Amino acid sequence: MEVAVLRVEHLMSAAHGRLLAVSDGSALIEAAALMRDHHRDLVVVCDSSGLLTGVVTKSDVVRQISQCAGAGCTTNISAVMSQAVVTCRAGDLLQEAWSVMKERHLKNIPIIDQEFHPIGVLNARDALEA
Repeated sequence: MEVAVLRVEHLMSAAHGRLLAVSDGSALIEAAALMRDHHRDLVVVCDSSGLLTGVVTKSDVVRQISQCAGAGCTTNISAVMSQAVVTCRAGDLLQEAWSVMKERHLKNIPIIDQEFHPIGVLNARDALEA
């Protein structure tokens, strides 16, 4: 019996719909609003060329907000985002992407194209179901 080899591109429809992005000059509150409005855990941060420069998670937002005092919470997203981002590409084997996510305890990772533009977000649940 032959086992099907799935690639990340198999989940691109769902992954593309999960992509939320903000510019690296945005305030953290913009990422928080996107996550709230779209019920997501991760926002991708891009530079003015649309290249991925980092990610912000709900945990990052909560951590920063807990240090703010009232209306003084105007932190720039680039001060909070993770810059060492684990990514994958549409042509990668889904099993390999899932292994990295499991090893690093990640619920989501950005999917990037050849130029490092984000094109989707792979969710661990989707990877498991596939």
